[in-house]
Amino acid sequence: MTWLPAWDSFIKVVETGSMAAAARRLDCTRAQISKQIADLERAFGVRLFERSTRKISLTPSGEIFHQHALRALEAIHSTEVAVRNMGDAPHGVLRISASITFGRLYIAPLLPKIVAKYPELNCELVLTDHLVDLIEDNIDLALRLTKAPPEDAVARKLVHMKRLICGTPAYFAAHGEPRTPHELSQHQCFSFLQATERGLWRLIDGNGEEVSIPVDSKFHFNNVDCIMDAVLAGHGLGMLPTYLCGPELAHGTLRSIFDDLEPVSSLGRYLYACYTPNRVRVPKVRVFLDELENLFNPAPPWERLKA
Repeated sequence: MTWLPAWDSFIKVVETGSMAAAARRLDCTRAQISKQIADLERAFGVRLFERSTRKISLTPSGEIFHQHALRALEAIHSTEVAVRNMGDAPHGVLRISASITFGRLYIAPLLPKIVAKYPELNCELVLTDHLVDLIEDNIDLALRLTKAPPEDAVARKLVHMKRLICGTPAYFAAHGEPRTPHELSQHQCFSFLQATERGLWRLIDGNGEEVSIPVDSKFHFNNVDCIMDAVLAGHGLGMLPTYLCGPELAHGTLRSIFDDLEPVSSLGRYLYACYTPNRVRVPKVRVFLDELENLFNPAPPWERLKA
């Protein structure tokens, strides 16, 4: 398939907007990319790009070729994955993506167990709070806390990610405990810096009724560990996921309030395992999903802790 590199180069030019950027992405020279595009245009007998000194854009023929090239390369990639993973024994490299805090606490400890059970399997855990591209980043399975799972991927619901409003006993002793949700506005409340609901906490009761409370704090974070540290230091109250604050609640170093109300997050309520359809029957993905099921059922580890 000598035409594959040229097709891939064409797609990278479209994605990046220039031959120079595509060359950097593919770790080759701009001249190589230019020659491959010229070869394609000569082979098809049409121009694929309109070129100017400032930008490069697709011609109508280029638009059509781009649509078909994307589908063709994805089909080839799916075939390679299927063939490479024939057989029942998990093997090869399993690449997993998870958010930094959750992945460090609950996914990283799974990896030694998995590779001990399946000697031909290697695992790579990519921890990032940014959304990864399953295909571009070569991710076999991504763990995502989201309201809207990707439509082009299989999304398997794993566990309810509950949140609670927490503070330290010392904080409540010094500043008083809010008696109603609206009294939260009188306290320093830490919100996730990049959350759409920052500055407004939304709580839902058992009947589905929602109450919104304006909140604020003197400093903000885009990291849940930092919010947890600020709450533990007695600086205020935080809306914390129970996977993180569960141990502190069990030990009594944190106390939760308004447990009959569920905090609403723009990130959603559930953790999903997301993977492309061509990996549904891949053994290494299947065994990792089994490990996740064992981890979260019948209850996730942070809910099994006793005070």
